[in-house]
Amino acid sequence: MRLPEAPAEENLSPGSFVRPIRWLYHFHFQDERRERLFLASVGFLLTFGIVRGITHMIRAGVGPFYDISNGTLHVHHLVWGILLLLLVGYVWLLQPSGTLASRLTAFAFGVGAALTLDEFALWLNFQDVYWARQGRESIDAVVIFGSLLSVGIWGYPFMGALARRFRRRRA
Repeated sequence: MRLPEAPAEENLSPGSFVRPIRWLYHFHFQDERRERLFLASVGFLLTFGIVRGITHMIRAGVGPFYDISNGTLHVHHLVWGILLLLLVGYVWLLQPSGTLASRLTAFAFGVGAALTLDEFALWLNFQDVYWARQGRESIDAVVIFGSLLSVGIWGYPFMGALARRFRRRRA
């Protein structure tokens, strides 16, 4: 399939850079489900990378970041991820599709999933093993989840075509 030409821009103003990107985005994400999968993946990957960077900075004592604690109780970022996933799930039940809210909640879902899965080893072991050998389980969970998101993004047209083909055969 050949792409239709994006609107031509003569000047080099910031708007001339943004317009073709906006056009390409709307062209490729006319399907709302595909757009939401993409936004959830972007939210997930950005958040996972940022959180990993921040946790390394906290451990090294570098930068303005610090652990969140209440006395001796350490509040893991897993807690914020679970809360965000619960909030997103509830908002998705209420919202109409095709709105800015649906796009924002798709991105927020990816953020919540990254915050939660980054501490998957904590779920599995019921102890803080983030920096221990068992902490590798969190990386494994993130890779698996990220792979599933990618399959949803890149494989959606193929899987949809297969489903339509099989439905036609049964009819």
